[in-house]
Amino acid sequence: MKYSEAKQGRTFIIRLEDGEIVHDQLEKFATDHAIKRASVLIIGSADKGSLLVVGPENTKTYPITPMTHELYDAHEITGTGTIFPDDQGNPSLHLHMACGREESTVTGCIRTGVKVWHLMEIILTELLDTTATRVLDPQTGFKLLEP
Repeated sequence: MKYSEAKQGRTFIIRLEDGEIVHDQLEKFATDHAIKRASVLIIGSADKGSLLVVGPENTKTYPITPMTHELYDAHEITGTGTIFPDDQGNPSLHLHMACGREESTVTGCIRTGVKVWHLMEIILTELLDTTATRVLDPQTGFKLLEP
């Protein structure tokens, strides 16, 4: 286990609009508001055609080949994630979202493009007094959190 301690900074209440791409908008917001690190809570609806990363094709094979799932229609969503700077200082969002419609739900990472259906509500809480960053791991290709 690796860890560090942080303090809460500013809290932002954000509404994303129809058609916006979640990770693009939140990373831009972080840049525009000089947010280096944050926790993120999100609820709302994702649109048809949104893509989720739903796992690796093979669990112990490198390089990792991600599997994606495309939403076939609008889905209700809830998600949680973090923003930490990558090795170049850019905000890097890592957020997993559960997307449900009728009796089925799919959960995955939003990094390949989740599009807002009408709106999404976000609570973004800035994290201060920590140097945690994301560092590229050459074996997995993931930007791993270094607390």
